[in-house]
Amino acid sequence: MFVRLKHALVIAAAVGLVHADAAELPGVTATEIKIGATFPFSGPASQFGAYGKGVIAYINALNDRGGINGRKINLIALDDAYSPPKAVEHTRRLVEGDEVAVIFSPLGTATNSAIVRYLNSNKIPHLFVVSGAAKFTHASEFPYTTTSQPSYATEGKVIARFIATSLPEARIGVLYQNDDLGRDFLGAFKDALGADFDKQVVAAQFEVTQPTIESQILTLKAAGANALFVAGAPKFAAQAIRKAHELSWKPLIAIPSVASSVSATLVPAGLEASVGVISSSFYKDPNDPKWADDPAIRSYRAHFAKYLTGADIGDTLYLAGTQQAALLEQVLRQCGDDLSRENINRQAHNIKDFALPTFLDGVRVNTGPTVNQAITQIKLRRWSGRAWEEFGELLGVSGGD
Repeated sequence: MFVRLKHALVIAAAVGLVHADAAELPGVTATEIKIGATFPFSGPASQFGAYGKGVIAYINALNDRGGINGRKINLIALDDAYSPPKAVEHTRRLVEGDEVAVIFSPLGTATNSAIVRYLNSNKIPHLFVVSGAAKFTHASEFPYTTTSQPSYATEGKVIARFIATSLPEARIGVLYQNDDLGRDFLGAFKDALGADFDKQVVAAQFEVTQPTIESQILTLKAAGANALFVAGAPKFAAQAIRKAHELSWKPLIAIPSVASSVSATLVPAGLEASVGVISSSFYKDPNDPKWADDPAIRSYRAHFAKYLTGADIGDTLYLAGTQQAALLEQVLRQCGDDLSRENINRQAHNIKDFALPTFLDGVRVNTGPTVNQAITQIKLRRWSGRAWEEFGELLGVSGGD
């Protein structure tokens, strides 16, 4: 086994058992299952590279345990730099050159938007995309796609309703990336607030390539906002929290789950400056003292120490990648010896009441032919200065078209 990081990260396979039909299946041999993925290991969203590294670490551990039904996983993970053209180039190479069985866990709304029709038209399983964009949840339009997190629309509605309930006369500043992620969240606030949206919300947008969003923060403060939602990546959430603190501006601040990493967002923003920030989650935070003796978190910490040496366990993007790869393991185990693309896709749409030990209590994965969302439940949480503290009920989300 080896790992090589340049333009690609490759986990090679070792020996396994012999299966007579292996030669007939794309990406499958008697000893391996070839999986393709793209992640932003560089570029403007490189913080999300930790997600891909979490996936790689789990696959390494899985191969050390013997792989799946006698086959090791050969994961070819390429750096798309969060660039749609690169995502297209790399995905075509993985499918047409490397002949992978599936494309697994590609990260990013813009990058997945660039490849989703190519993969579906060629009937290539597009497994558990890392994006909350609502368009990927349309199972009838994209029957070979499954998603891995609650949709931005759902999370945005939950947060918008919380703000409206907590501050009935709120003037809400929505700072959003000018892409599908940001627009989905802005649309969620419109849906949740209805006729009150125009009088309650002042919006400001930014490009993901911008170095800073300080001018937008000044604009929203000047507009009299007493609540702020940042629909953006960790870097921008951190900048917004830190700048508000520097200005002694104290709105109710909310950030999406994708930007709620302690290491990637709250530490750069300032742990004390972040006190009171609202977000949501569906997993146990390994940094939270209340989970210190939890068997699942203790097991994750041991895994992290062995397979992610030198990385920061405070960055929960590694945990998200770990959970993602465990979901892949479940699908492949359900496949048994039928590792055709059709059956892999069928099993991805046939997960019943599956829970990982690091999920919050009650979170379950249930997919079906018209339900392609793996995670459909969230819980709100608030930063205390030392840890994220969940509150309220687990909120369910209906899946499907």
